[in-house]
Amino acid sequence: MEYILADKQAGCFLCDMLQEDRDRDNLILLRAEHAFVVMNKYPYNNGHLMIAPYRHFSSMEDLTDDESLALMQLTRRAVRIMKAVIKANGFNVGINLGKIAGAGLEEHLHIHIVPRWDGDTNFMPVLADTKVMPQALYEMYDQLHPAFQAGA
Repeated sequence: MEYILADKQAGCFLCDMLQEDRDRDNLILLRAEHAFVVMNKYPYNNGHLMIAPYRHFSSMEDLTDDESLALMQLTRRAVRIMKAVIKANGFNVGINLGKIAGAGLEEHLHIHIVPRWDGDTNFMPVLADTKVMPQALYEMYDQLHPAFQAGA
């Protein structure tokens, strides 16, 4: 809700964070050749990642072959890492193309990877419009970052 209700900054927050040398502050787990992995600052679930190309565009048709391959390779790597490090039992993986499809940031293509665990749905979202996150963002970052850097 914090993200939804907040005033949106001009420009693209993904492009902006890439210009900075503050990967931990920006929750960037990995900078690869054609794309990068970043934790969602407003996650649907613990460990919610986004994988995006460096280039700023919104259309699947604009992906180069190298970018397309990089996105899938990083998605596969992220799933493998989260299975090993945070013991995720399953994943929701998807791309929201356009506002009507649920894209909160529709102008910079990205893939969402949301780890899931048996029994991770609870009564809080239903009764109190609140999502319980059992681990802080930077604790999760510190847990995942070494595995991404090690090339797992």
